[in-house]
Amino acid sequence: DALDHEFVSDAGTRYRALEVGLPGGSRITALPANPETARGYSANVFLDEFARHRESRAIWGALFPVISAGHRIRVTSTPNSKGNKFYELMAAGDERRIWSRHVVDIHQAVADGLPRDIGELRAGLGDDELWRQEYELEWLDEAAAWLDFDLINGVEHPRAGDPAHAAGGVRVIGNDIGRRRDLWVAWVLELVGDVAWTREVATLRGATFRTQDMALDDLVERWRPAAVWMDQTGMGEKPVEDAVRRYGKAVVTGCIFVPARRLGLATALRSRAQDRTLRIPAGDRELRADLHSIKRMAGQTGAPRLVVDDDGGESRSHADRFWALALACGALEGRRAEIGYTPVRPAAPAADADDDDDDDDGADPWRGYVGAGADWRAG
Repeated sequence: DALDHEFVSDAGTRYRALEVGLPGGSRITALPANPETARGYSANVFLDEFARHRESRAIWGALFPVISAGHRIRVTSTPNSKGNKFYELMAAGDERRIWSRHVVDIHQAVADGLPRDIGELRAGLGDDELWRQEYELEWLDEAAAWLDFDLINGVEHPRAGDPAHAAGGVRVIGNDIGRRRDLWVAWVLELVGDVAWTREVATLRGATFRTQDMALDDLVERWRPAAVWMDQTGMGEKPVEDAVRRYGKAVVTGCIFVPARRLGLATALRSRAQDRTLRIPAGDRELRADLHSIKRMAGQTGAPRLVVDDDGGESRSHADRFWALALACGALEGRRAEIGYTPVRPAAPAADADDDDDDDDGADPWRGYVGAGADWRAG
């Protein structure tokens, strides 16, 4: 029989648990992958896809008391970068080889009788890096990063982030909303030629929504952005609604972070990094870690899925700087195309022989005319 019940942690958090009873009296309890749910049990433990557990080290620490009475622990996973406990277990030196380790990639599985067409699988996935990680079980730490450190290094510049170097180009702001654990980040980009320069990065932690609104008002007042793209997901609904009321729909675009939208924004950011048409502050360790924290995984459909490498549980930012910059890059990509034109001067009016008023003789009928430049929209 099966029993779906609620599990309450020591901290009072409620989780759903599924327990299955077997005819011989044994039972299987399935719990969410969380350090709190791992405590309080004494049983054999099985961890599935352990490399993808967000707090793998904390979970591992909580499980040792569970198995200390002679129970066994089994761990399985495909690789997922090198920043987690599973990699440490698999890559430990001989002095720490107290585990029985087994590696079965797609080639070994097919040789052992798994009915799969390797060529068809690889062609269907259509991504060599994901193939090497998901099917050939290679530890591709940098390949898994959406922005590897080579890309980050290539767009760093000592003058980026300094408002004093503003050049009068078109400005946009990307705003990622955070209230408690996550940061509130507003990223100002200025387009100079085809290069997007960082002019200012504002961050707040634990600030009230009123304080956040005031900070955004200050940035808008000083930078006069052509577009402000904001994270509208969850708690972002009201800040976006208020920003639309203050700055107008033509400026503000709310972005709900469904997977396709997240992937589009992240792609806009990476494209600029690859083309070297982006400049970010140099030498900022927290910023570099944030930009490098987004990892790509294969989704159920084979399309890339973006996740945050937040294994330690004590991260100072949940990739908030990454998403603020991605929103700003998306705002730049969302602009309308510039239309070139040449103004045509009207023919000069015929002189009136009877007109004795020569006050305007020689005056330019187009004096004071200001031509419009690029036409921008918010989304």
